[in-house]
Amino acid sequence: MLTLIIILSTVVLIVLFLTGRELYLRSVRIRQRLQMSRVYTNITHELLTPLTVISASVERLRDKDPSQAADYDLMQLNIERMVRLLQQILETSKSQSGELRLRVAQGDVMQYIQQTALCIEPLMAKNKLDFTVDCQPESMMGWIDTDKLDKIIYNLLSNAAKYTPDDGKVQLEVRTNRRFDRIIIKVRDNGIGIPKEKQTHLFRRFYDGDYRQMQTFGTGLGLSLVHDLVFLHGGEISCNSEEGHGTTFTVVLPINKESFNSSQIDEDNKFDINNAHSTVLDLATRMKKPENLESTNTETMRADDDSYKLLIVEDNVELLMLMQQLFSRDYRVLTATNGEEALRVIGSNELDLVISDVMMPIMDGYELTRRLKNDPNTRHLPVILLTAKTQEEDREEALTIGADDYVTKPFKLHDLELRINNIIENRKRLQTEFRQQTAEETEQAVIIAQPSAEQEFLSRAIDCVHDHLDDADYDREAFAADMGASASTLYNKLRSLTGMNVSSFIRDIRMKEAQRIARQQPDIRVSDLAYRVGFQDPKYFATTFKKQFGVTPTEFLEALKK
Repeated sequence: MLTLIIILSTVVLIVLFLTGRELYLRSVRIRQRLQMSRVYTNITHELLTPLTVISASVERLRDKDPSQAADYDLMQLNIERMVRLLQQILETSKSQSGELRLRVAQGDVMQYIQQTALCIEPLMAKNKLDFTVDCQPESMMGWIDTDKLDKIIYNLLSNAAKYTPDDGKVQLEVRTNRRFDRIIIKVRDNGIGIPKEKQTHLFRRFYDGDYRQMQTFGTGLGLSLVHDLVFLHGGEISCNSEEGHGTTFTVVLPINKESFNSSQIDEDNKFDINNAHSTVLDLATRMKKPENLESTNTETMRADDDSYKLLIVEDNVELLMLMQQLFSRDYRVLTATNGEEALRVIGSNELDLVISDVMMPIMDGYELTRRLKNDPNTRHLPVILLTAKTQEEDREEALTIGADDYVTKPFKLHDLELRINNIIENRKRLQTEFRQQTAEETEQAVIIAQPSAEQEFLSRAIDCVHDHLDDADYDREAFAADMGASASTLYNKLRSLTGMNVSSFIRDIRMKEAQRIARQQPDIRVSDLAYRVGFQDPKYFATTFKKQFGVTPTEFLEALKK
């Protein structure tokens, strides 16, 4: 009996010890979580202060120099976006610590929701979505906390936009119940849907959703915050989703005064239906993808234009516009918002360099680079990748698939500009070296070099021009046809091997051949020499000859005679 009592006592003591230890460890974890929450809250508050200073400075610059309005808009837009993200962190932190508070005021609820939806329209337009808003009735008075309602609507709609493919549909529908004391908000989409096994975890903080599948960005805070805000209202939220067919979120919120206590009611102020919070303003209307970004892609390049041409591939429209504005000062800039669109641009345009983001919808930067480097027609095209990934293995992966350079975000645009200039300068050096060779030296260099696909291509290109030397109408289209390549492929390969575009290459071979003929026949007339190498206008031939060799044809022939 005594033995049994001892055993039972021992078991009880062990259980008490383990239980106490678990409670202690749990309290330590809670304290640590609360401490970290306070740290995040303090840091977030501290970050809001310099953002306010930056915003004020931008407005002061706008007053002093209004000519840079586009740059100021980009700055202000991204300040607003950072403020929204920081406020979302603050709200989440308050929710964790039980400090979230409602402050409801009276006004036209339906009109306010419609105005809020207007602020989100550019976000839908950016994703090429059919977005509709249906409020019934169109006008109805009620009591709401506009700040909290903004966040609920924004997060639900941005979530729908994130998981709905291009040309999909998103609908915001708002109804009232029969007693007019509740509003029912439904956000529908026909996107990828949510698997049943994941629906039970939707509102868990930091839940790792399927945003990578859609090549988008996610923090794991949005739906969790929506759930907390709805619960704060004493409302209800539910989700109905079918994988591959879309998702519907339903939120029910009270709007009658009786649903809130006196500390939650602001009797003195009515909310302004025309003042939707800037936290919802993810993309200002002025910053929608402008027409000129697309028109640049279809612009016909002039045959004699030797300016270097860049393709920037970036799904962030603001960053895309900023880089386009910066690099357009020195280069011809084309744009695309994903890898698939970039391939279409590359297939129909002459280019010298591709600058691409890594994380993009439809086709990412890695896949774009892989396709370019595996295609013999585009493998010579230099590629610089931009990414937020900073691990060494990410850099190795980029270089392994053939990227010529790798820049991590955040980066200084000046640093990127230096890398672009280095690649372009290498091509200019090639061009100078090729032009300085005589016709004999060029042919000898091709013969002596190790036989390769590139050298064979260059040799065929030189032969093609020689075969049509006296044909003044032999242009880059005819040249490309003879080489069995598209005009853009011919351009890419010649740029990589000689630093020249197609027209410059043809002209260079003609000039070198004119120089060789002149050495062999010093008594030839300049006009005859011009016709022999495909120039119908001897004056233009003389100008081109002097530009390349530093002397006129007449001076060159006279020197040979002496």
